[in-house]
Amino acid sequence: MDLSEKAALAREGNKDAFVDLIRAVQQSLYVIARSMVRKDEDIADAMQETITKAFSNVHTLKEPAYFRTWIIRILINECNGILRKKKRVHPVPYDMRQASYTGAYEQIELFEVIDELDEQLQTIVMLYYIEDLSVKEISKVLAISEGTVKSRLFRARQQLSRLVLGKGEVKHELS
Repeated sequence: MDLSEKAALAREGNKDAFVDLIRAVQQSLYVIARSMVRKDEDIADAMQETITKAFSNVHTLKEPAYFRTWIIRILINECNGILRKKKRVHPVPYDMRQASYTGAYEQIELFEVIDELDEQLQTIVMLYYIEDLSVKEISKVLAISEGTVKSRLFRARQQLSRLVLGKGEVKHELS
């Protein structure tokens, strides 16, 4: 059974289907939350609130095929709320458990460069390159036009290129 079918069941009140959905997206939620709020307790709070709100409102999900996009939007809103409360912004970290040992240093360097982007561009880069969301999915998650997503990706690539060339350390293809 795919996510869309499970989302349809969850929307109808099937708790087991909802649990399966959360298990399927929990790693993505964690990576996104970690990239936005950094602190473990804030990550846990954001994820818990996201899951609670998603469970309470799953009946309002209009299109089951967009469950992943829908729950990521909830998470981003929760993370933004945490950041607003703390009045500070943290750049993107990287969860070392996802990197292969041999590529860990290169991954760290890449994410250190991404950290230097402003928050909007960091989020776009994380969703596009790390979470592998399409431009269309990102536009839905962030409630912005596809053109805006494309222009931000373009600006992020330009800035990353300048930063990488300036440091002379990271040699990754981002396009």
